[in-house]
Amino acid sequence: MSAPVPNVANFALRDALRRVVAVPVITAGDVASTTDLCKALAAGGLTVLEITLRTETALACVEAVAKALPEAIVGVGTALTSEDLVRAEGVGARFAVSPGFDPAMVGAARRGKVAWLPGAVTASEIMQARNAGFTTLKFFPAQQSGGTAALGAFAPVFGDVMFCPTGGLVQETAREYLACKNVVAVGGTWMMPKDAVAARDWKRIEGLARIAAGTSRG
Repeated sequence: MSAPVPNVANFALRDALRRVVAVPVITAGDVASTTDLCKALAAGGLTVLEITLRTETALACVEAVAKALPEAIVGVGTALTSEDLVRAEGVGARFAVSPGFDPAMVGAARRGKVAWLPGAVTASEIMQARNAGFTTLKFFPAQQSGGTAALGAFAPVFGDVMFCPTGGLVQETAREYLACKNVVAVGGTWMMPKDAVAARDWKRIEGLARIAAGTSRG
C-alpha cells in the first residue's frame, strides 16, 4: 500500500531538488545583504534557497528574496512548529525544512501550500514520515548519523524515499552523497564561506555556486 499524498507541492519540490543538486542553507543577516547573497547563488545556478528561521530578520529576508528572485524557489529552514509553516507561507516561502519529523506538524503541512521536508535519520522516523505521506526527507546531521553508509542501507528498504542530506558537507563529500541512488540533492554552506559573505564577495560566491551546481551524481 502506497503512502498517502500530503499535497502536490511536495512532488514539485522533489523535482526542483533533483534539478539543482545542491541547496544553500542560509543564515539571514540584514535584508539587503541576504538578498544580494541569494542573487549571487542563483546566478551560479543554485535556485532553490533555504533561509533558516534562526534570526529575527529571517522572515523579512524570505519575503524580500522571493520578490527579488521570482525565478527561484525560496524556502525556510529550521521549521519547528506548525506555526512556522503558516508564517513561512505568509511571506511567500514555497517549502519548509525541519530537522526532524513531528506528527503534530502533519496537519498544517497537508493543509498549506508550502512543501514540507521533514527530517528523519532512523528507520522508525522514516516509517512515520512515509506513512504520513512524506517521501522526500531531510537527513540531518548527515555525517554524524551514519553518512552514505546509512543511506545505502536504507535504499533497498525504503525504495520510494529520497533524501536531502545536510550537516557537515563540503564540495568533496557532496559528490559522495550524490552518488547514493536515494539522494535527490544535498544541502550546506560550503558554497558561501563566511569570509566571502563578510566581504560581500558575491563574484566568488557565484563561482562557488556554479561549481556546486555542476556537481556530478557519480
